[in-house]
Amino acid sequence: MKALIAMSGGVDSSVAAKLMIEEGYECIGCTMKLFHNEDAGIPKEHTCCSLDDVEDARMVAYSLGMPHYVFNFSEDFKEKIIEKFVCSYEAGLTPNPCIDCNRYMKFDKLYERAKLLNCEYVVTGHYARIEYDIETKKYLLKKAVDDTKDQSYVLYTMTQDQLAHTKYPLGGLTKVETRAIAEKNGFVNAHKADSQDICFVPNGDYAAVIEQHRGTPCEEGNFVDKDGKVLGRHKGIIRYTVGQRKNLGISFAKPMYVCEIRPEDNTVVLGEAEELLSTEMDVSDVNWISGTAPTESFRCKVKIRYRKSEEWATVIPVSEQKIHVVFDEPQRAITPGQAAVLYDGDVVLGGGVIEK
Repeated sequence: MKALIAMSGGVDSSVAAKLMIEEGYECIGCTMKLFHNEDAGIPKEHTCCSLDDVEDARMVAYSLGMPHYVFNFSEDFKEKIIEKFVCSYEAGLTPNPCIDCNRYMKFDKLYERAKLLNCEYVVTGHYARIEYDIETKKYLLKKAVDDTKDQSYVLYTMTQDQLAHTKYPLGGLTKVETRAIAEKNGFVNAHKADSQDICFVPNGDYAAVIEQHRGTPCEEGNFVDKDGKVLGRHKGIIRYTVGQRKNLGISFAKPMYVCEIRPEDNTVVLGEAEELLSTEMDVSDVNWISGTAPTESFRCKVKIRYRKSEEWATVIPVSEQKIHVVFDEPQRAITPGQAAVLYDGDVVLGGGVIEK
């Protein structure tokens, strides 16, 4: 069988390719060109799309005896990922573009190319696991063995068909074991640092990217408290996210945090730490991994951001793609635009986008 390996130039996808070859698959390597970094003035060392990354992927592919291609998805990426990212911040949301990239690029556009190349599987270096449940005749998306590297949170949009044609060879490995395999095989990227930033955002400066994309600075407005009292001026709502304390540009006698962003009147609501606590949230655009939406309330754990543990909650279905979540304990800074992902132990049930 043939497999298309998504190779970013990093160590994870390189080792994934090696493991697939060892399993007897005929492999083809590919690197997705998602963004014209140099045209945007983004330092290539902060991205996953630089020429060096492409060359690293190509060298590993050739060392493994695999053909390697570069697919230019930059126009689709600009439309589906960057534009949505910009619109979300303008709407007072805090998006996770990596989830959208997995959804629309890796497991949409890349699947189209895989079919054209007669590949049965798309393979990535994500730390997650896919298992087939004989009893339910459904594919399960599960957490990786290495909790510190688990990426199941950003994969909740996957469908049964995609899970049936996807391989995650690293799901049972730790990062240390992955690097050891790379070293043993002499990969040029064995000690390459993991990418940290969003690929099209230089140094985490989201506002600069948004203003460059729009060609105009964001309008300033008022900081207010929960009663509407003006506390000062902000430099544009795109520069703030719920829970933020630093870089407000204004000092107070006690710690103040961003509690709400209101694009309708261009205000940012500030409050004290306890005002960030909430036990409920609405979640929309929900994807159910099983393909079937529940009709009754149920208990599970819910994760509201990538670097946070799951917490017990009651999930109340509102419609097939919308749920209301009630946590057992108050959660800090539930952030509109971020993903809420539902877990039953190690199994991902589904997830969606936090509305409010």
